[in-house]
Amino acid sequence: MRNVGLQYFFCGSLTFGICTALLFLCFHYNQVSKWQEQTQEVNSVLFLDEKLHQHISRGSRKTPTSHVRVQRPHRDEAKEQRSLVQLNRDFNYTDPEAVHGFLKYGFNVVISKSLGNERHVPDTRNKMCRKKHYPARLPTASIIICFYNEEFNALFRTVSSVMMLTPHRILEEIILVDDMSEFDDLKEKLDYHLEIFRGKIKLIRTKKREGLIRARLIGASRASGDVLVFLDSHCEVNKVWLEPLLAAIREDHRMVVCPVIDVIDSRTLEYQPSPLVRGAFNWKLQFKWDTVFPYEVEGLEGTTRPIRSPVMAGGIFAMKRHYFNELGQYDKGMNFWGGENLELSLRIWMCGGQLFILPCSRVGHINKQHIINQTGVTRAVTYNNLRLVHVWLDEYKEQVFLRRPSLRSIPYGNISERVALRKQLGCKSFQWYLETVFPELEDSKDSH
Repeated sequence: MRNVGLQYFFCGSLTFGICTALLFLCFHYNQVSKWQEQTQEVNSVLFLDEKLHQHISRGSRKTPTSHVRVQRPHRDEAKEQRSLVQLNRDFNYTDPEAVHGFLKYGFNVVISKSLGNERHVPDTRNKMCRKKHYPARLPTASIIICFYNEEFNALFRTVSSVMMLTPHRILEEIILVDDMSEFDDLKEKLDYHLEIFRGKIKLIRTKKREGLIRARLIGASRASGDVLVFLDSHCEVNKVWLEPLLAAIREDHRMVVCPVIDVIDSRTLEYQPSPLVRGAFNWKLQFKWDTVFPYEVEGLEGTTRPIRSPVMAGGIFAMKRHYFNELGQYDKGMNFWGGENLELSLRIWMCGGQLFILPCSRVGHINKQHIINQTGVTRAVTYNNLRLVHVWLDEYKEQVFLRRPSLRSIPYGNISERVALRKQLGCKSFQWYLETVFPELEDSKDSH
């Protein structure tokens, strides 16, 4: 009887072990498959392969080819990249800490912890950028970083990279806005570690969950620098990143500028150079990366020349503080995040400003692989997009409703203040925007 009991126990344990292993394998497969599906579009855009050309329609026009050359990293930088790749190969994705980290933060927390609070990233600028000189007297910058439940090390690397790679004479302050984070390490621990940057850091904690748009407005209201520079909370700035942005704004206070956004891989945290692209969108109001026309990189400046961009991605940009206020800041009626980048971009172009991407400024950004509360985010994006459609698209809003008829009946709040703002600023029509800034969107009118 005792032997029979042992046999039952042994068989049960073996069965449990096999089932557990199979569950881990299935989970790992699903995680990798999901990651591949989510990043397929992003990777195709960033590396300008054939899928990019199919993904961004230009009607009958041929998609322009890219004339971008990416500089190879230095030997010591390449060594660090190889070590990160090796760490990723050796990493066990069935590790509960790694799986939990991906679900919680959207990237590899194990590697993030191993990197610590700061690191050196490869200089991905064109060689011609490294020879450029900028005026000794530049405007001062207030760096605004909003965060909500961010991974501690990623947040601190964002702050450390700004402190390490920004001359303090042009760095007025770093304003951190904690939008009611719930994690313990973003409370006293963060306060303690920020002490080393005392005098340059302002930490604001909201009393309720505001969302990215309103959190940024709170940060901007506390800024004292000449220029507002908005950064996401999982970035790492590169060498001489701020000077090109400030120099451009010094020349024209109505110029809004963005760096080239390099990729920090969510699995390996490897810092990878991005090619030169510009921001675009389709009639569904979905942001896209688009190839740069050859004439944009012609002349003596070549691939270091500023690139006109119809829209910005929204996470990282610089703008004169007084111009930000004069132009109407963000639409306070928008919720959480989503659509604010398109709305601000249209307002910049249609109301007398300009929007450029500067190839000599580079900032790395982690492409997170998850969205928390996707239903809530989708609802907010729809609401925000409807506000910009009814304020800025004029008769062309029918192009949006033609593709998404269900949007016609969805409420979008009171827009009277934004309509009055447009009239007050003397803004041009959306037709002018299509003809002057983004004719490729006009060409795609008949494609559904």
